[in-house]
Amino acid sequence: MSEIERFSTLIGDIYDASLDPALWPGVCESTSAFVGASAAGLMWQDTLRKAAHVYFAWGIDPGYTQIYTEKYCRLNPAFPTMLFFDVEEVWSVVPDCISREEFCRSRFGKEWLFPQGLVDGLFSNVEKSSTSCDTFLAVRTMSEGFADDEMRRRFALVAPHVRRAVLIGQVIDRKTVEAAALADSFDTLTAGMFLVDAIGRIVHANASGHSMVTEAKVLRAAAGKLGATDPQADQALLDSFTAAASGDAALGRKGISIPLKARTGERFIAHVLPMTSGARRKAGVFYSAAATVFVHEAVLNLPSPPEAVAKEFRLTPAELRVLFAIIEVGRVPEVADVLGISEATVKTHLHHVFEKTGATRQADLVKLIAGYTNAPIS
Repeated sequence: MSEIERFSTLIGDIYDASLDPALWPGVCESTSAFVGASAAGLMWQDTLRKAAHVYFAWGIDPGYTQIYTEKYCRLNPAFPTMLFFDVEEVWSVVPDCISREEFCRSRFGKEWLFPQGLVDGLFSNVEKSSTSCDTFLAVRTMSEGFADDEMRRRFALVAPHVRRAVLIGQVIDRKTVEAAALADSFDTLTAGMFLVDAIGRIVHANASGHSMVTEAKVLRAAAGKLGATDPQADQALLDSFTAAASGDAALGRKGISIPLKARTGERFIAHVLPMTSGARRKAGVFYSAAATVFVHEAVLNLPSPPEAVAKEFRLTPAELRVLFAIIEVGRVPEVADVLGISEATVKTHLHHVFEKTGATRQADLVKLIAGYTNAPIS
């Protein structure tokens, strides 16, 4: 199979997984092979709740996955820095989040990463909230070497499609959808759903979709064609429909979170799922549709508390890591052990944190972070 065929097949599998979550481990395996990695996965982590969940993965021993969610997610020195990066951007944990030397000295590196032979990787945030992120990542072993430009280039090709598939999967509540019953399966969704052909002609719409075009605040259906009331968004939608007719890979970055603005000012998001590739082709032929369009109200994306704290008090990444480690672990010796740095270095960073924030006690730091979350920190 040629590289183009491999990539096209992978993209098709990604979008099929948006309708059938059981396909995600296979997608992770294929992604690893395409980008040159030993493992890949999709995970969620919340910095302030000190919790993590691995949605899907391939190449990681389930035992290591379990102890990551139970223990090592709280010791991962890449957090909270990973929260700062915008969605779809491609970054490496080392050195974009933490220096290689610090990472190697940390308990996380010594006790969780290196025993598996893992050494480096790339990640892209799929979605972010004020305290957490959904992250797609691919990691390499020592024998494969550190992430290079070619791995970054390939990962950047895949990441936008993963993001769109995950967002669509969230809209449809991760239901497994039989192709021939696609429209019926979507009719009960609260999000608006439309099956359209290559020129945007509506083949089918669910109840929410009918309501949207009837109200004509954000969407319209002039002459039976789906469009946006905002001219710029209208052209973006039309471009997506045209691209979708040529398959998954042709859609590229079009259709990923197309912003829509209602006449009354509300913000909405549209996602376009091609119906001309993969297992979805059967449904596309059945309904004579080129794409499925999901439209739902946008959620305000606020800066994360760690990001806001770092910006307001001009904390360096190292100072921020010490701040959150102090809150999580407590004492300087334990923080030094977790981060793999000397007690003197911890004390120096902590002194700077106190100086910059005006706090005088560790309890003050806990209250400071709690004030940015409007929630107690245990």
